[in-house]
Amino acid sequence: MKLLNIGFGNVVSTSRIVAIVSPESAPIKRIIQDAKEKGSLIDATYGRRTRAVIITDSDHVILSAVQPETVAGRLNDEDEE
Repeated sequence: MKLLNIGFGNVVSTSRIVAIVSPESAPIKRIIQDAKEKGSLIDATYGRRTRAVIITDSDHVILSAVQPETVAGRLNDEDEE
């Protein structure tokens, strides 16, 4: 199992990631709100601005303060190793 650093020492299993998206669009904001209501939202921003939203295959939604490009770059670096 490979783990991906999503900022502030928080890690996510790379095999569970479905999408890494920006939180700016209305559909993503709805996904975040729905996850909050269902209790499947994980806030890993440590009070900072949300810059990336990670959606997993278990329908968990993870908020990260790291840019989506940075998270994707780290994921690609993991794949190359």
